[in-house]
Amino acid sequence: MQTTTLNSLFRFFGYLEGGSLVILFFIAMPMKYLAGQPEVVTVFGAIHGALFTLYILLLIWVTIRMKWKWKWLAAAFIVAFIPFGTFIFDHYYKRSLYYRS
Repeated sequence: MQTTTLNSLFRFFGYLEGGSLVILFFIAMPMKYLAGQPEVVTVFGAIHGALFTLYILLLIWVTIRMKWKWKWLAAAFIVAFIPFGTFIFDHYYKRSLYYRS
């Protein structure tokens, strides 16, 4: 797979995973606890879990294929647990040499 395609795929899944985390924390969780609708968390939790798993697998693949340093791998992994973290990571990733190579 070409580097540009791999970069685009990684960034796309970063946005999907980050968006699903934001939806889970700021829409589904309040609906569960404030509106008494736990099924919303069940649905969005499953979606987020699948997207998170795909993001981590893709992160490992990108790290191997593009020979990332460990600090980039660690940063990309850690921000996956922080709301809006993948969006901030993407900003720095676009400016890095890894994105341009």
